[in-house]
Amino acid sequence: MADLLRLLLRVAEKAADVARVCRQEAPLFQLLVQEKTGEDKNKKFVQDFKTLADVVIQEMIRHDVGVQFPEMEGFIHGEESNKFENGLGESVAVTVCGTQQETAALLATVLDGDHTAASLLARAIHQDPATTEAQTDGLTLPLSPSELGIWIDPIDATSQYIEGKEEVLEEGRLAPSGLHCALVLIGVYVRSTGEPVMGVINQPFNHKDPAGGGWRGKHFWGVSCGGINVCSVSRPEAAAGPGLSVVLSSSEKPVVKEALSSLCGPDKLMYASGAGYKILCVIQGLADVYVLSEGSTFKWDSCAPHALLRALGGGVVDLTECLRSDHLMELTYHQPDGKRKGAERWANRGGLVAYRDCSRLRSVIAPLRDKL
Repeated sequence: MADLLRLLLRVAEKAADVARVCRQEAPLFQLLVQEKTGEDKNKKFVQDFKTLADVVIQEMIRHDVGVQFPEMEGFIHGEESNKFENGLGESVAVTVCGTQQETAALLATVLDGDHTAASLLARAIHQDPATTEAQTDGLTLPLSPSELGIWIDPIDATSQYIEGKEEVLEEGRLAPSGLHCALVLIGVYVRSTGEPVMGVINQPFNHKDPAGGGWRGKHFWGVSCGGINVCSVSRPEAAAGPGLSVVLSSSEKPVVKEALSSLCGPDKLMYASGAGYKILCVIQGLADVYVLSEGSTFKWDSCAPHALLRALGGGVVDLTECLRSDHLMELTYHQPDGKRKGAERWANRGGLVAYRDCSRLRSVIAPLRDKL
């Protein structure tokens, strides 16, 4: 399984390169920020470019994993459909072809003949990324690829990615918004149980290169299966101190904010963008827990960071189930909700709580039990 982890780290870095290229190259950036509804845009071109960037990354990961592990094909899932309709009303399935030239030609049909943009994207898709270092040698899991599935979120916190606000990260503090919140998420789960066992997170816009000024990324990974728990992030120290730090969405229900404010000091109830980034804040120890009372996240948002939290002794639980009983029901990733349609089949409908320490989790559940 070390081979799978190394591959996912590599394709996540390729995905991060595509995300950076789309912001750095002027022909792509202009497409990225255009509005869907502008009168000068062809009304039949129903998907905007940011959706295409998502799909390109998703299909690139699907292609590269499928080539090395063909037994996983059919179990590599993503947020986006790869079907597009171009300005001529033609339906085009976006896939990664055998050569850069073939991929560019396919993308040009989606982009209504914009060969410059198509060629830039194809070059990023087919390039070999810089070597991603990780201490994966000797890592073995009692599972084969034929027992596993994958969830991909190509660019989590897309709105922050499009807006492109640049903020300087302060050591030990989370970034409430900006490019830092945009993440590539690849999570691996067991098909039979839905248990998340491996996760890779790539943060394409972690810091600026002091020499060249371009963005540089950072990756995080974790494996949790049976008695094996390995993570690129250090295991947090035992929770200490009287306060509890919680990260929320700014749109969280007022009743939740009020209930948790009594647990936290004024500086310890924090807000940030992007579900994946908020869970990453818990992984990094920038917050003790992330609470979400709405069913507004999906399996592709939580699978990868959930695996990292499990490797650190934490997890991601269904908030509604926790409020009903004392049973801490961890999220699973293999079964859709048969009562729902489309993407809603894969929603984390009960809300969630991401945590590193079980005692901190229980201290959050108690004040919410009478409120929700």
